[in-house]
Amino acid sequence: MAGHQRISTANDQRENGRQQVFEAIRQAGRIARIDIARETQVSPATVTAITSELLSAGLIEEITPEGDRTGAKRGRPRVALKVRGAAHLIAGIKISDRSATVILVDFEGQTVGEYDHELPGPVMSPEEMVSLVMRALAGACNAAGRDISEVSGVGLGIAGLIDATRNFVHWSPSLDQRNVELGRMLSDAMPVPFYMDNDANLVAKAEQLFGEARNVSDFIVITIEQGVGMGIVIDGRIYRGERGCGAEFGHTKVQLDGALCRCGQRGCLEAYVGDYALLREANIRGSAQPEDDLSALYARAKAGDAMARSIFDRAGRMFAMGLANVINIFDPSLVILSGEQMTFDFLYGSDVLDRVKSSVVQVDAPLPEIRVHKWGDLMWAKGAAACAMEGVSELTIRNLGADAA
Repeated sequence: MAGHQRISTANDQRENGRQQVFEAIRQAGRIARIDIARETQVSPATVTAITSELLSAGLIEEITPEGDRTGAKRGRPRVALKVRGAAHLIAGIKISDRSATVILVDFEGQTVGEYDHELPGPVMSPEEMVSLVMRALAGACNAAGRDISEVSGVGLGIAGLIDATRNFVHWSPSLDQRNVELGRMLSDAMPVPFYMDNDANLVAKAEQLFGEARNVSDFIVITIEQGVGMGIVIDGRIYRGERGCGAEFGHTKVQLDGALCRCGQRGCLEAYVGDYALLREANIRGSAQPEDDLSALYARAKAGDAMARSIFDRAGRMFAMGLANVINIFDPSLVILSGEQMTFDFLYGSDVLDRVKSSVVQVDAPLPEIRVHKWGDLMWAKGAAACAMEGVSELTIRNLGADAA
């Protein structure tokens, strides 16, 4: 029995070593073996053995940077390693209130194809959601001239309270039911591994792998669109909480018995800052015509409309209070404000940032850096692809260990 435990422990250590080395290669983009050993604190001999396995499995490849002859007196070029893009084709899907956006990427994260599939409506049954995802995936493959059988993994980003470890939806504004085994339903429907997470967490993953937070170990992403989301990365890993419901910034309370949120509770930050909340407030205040276009409402505020301006001013005050609380709790090195609403500056104008700074605990050290990253649904989809890419990597490397055993 003790011998079996020792073998199991050794196998686990080898698998962890493979994962560590592979992630170091992905993070660096291109890196030499000696630098992998330095980054991971794994011995050079072990790094050589692991990279040989990864090369044989086709997950990585060797490259010789042109003109690089820094490594040898005899002029032999220094060989680097990189992830092999052709190893796997990955799909990422983002469900918004208007469409399902699909991106196909290779294993390096390079875009292979993009596709947008219109939704029949903003809310659907779980069965309709499964059908929609399958149609969107098939459409993306057809548009890119690829077959669905070539896809190694699919990631899905959806708003709401999501338990990513179980692929379980506690609640989502896109579904007409609560407590849905959506992951199981989608896994039954598609022939490839499936991964799912809250869409804000996936944006954090995209920022970590491809965006503003590369090589940043502790940061927070806040997304503002129809709703308000947050992704927290601590020591390089996404924090989700015990039930998968952590980091629900949009559902923190900013007003006792306040405005009704679409989650069913009152006083949530989202009920004052989300797209639907701003338009609802304009209609409640008796706008001359029904408001259904946030851009038009914002243009009126900029033009001096007192009612429109007061709505955005209140949203800015509420957001500043919420953001200051987040900084006081987590003290991150970087905060990234992301999403479609970043087209409008009412949530990151100088007056809002001044309110944030005045409400953050004051110490003799710089405040966290706040960056604005404007992008649309395609970046959300790339975050879903990053989630699937990570899952496929772990699965493939685990299988390497099983084959070796």
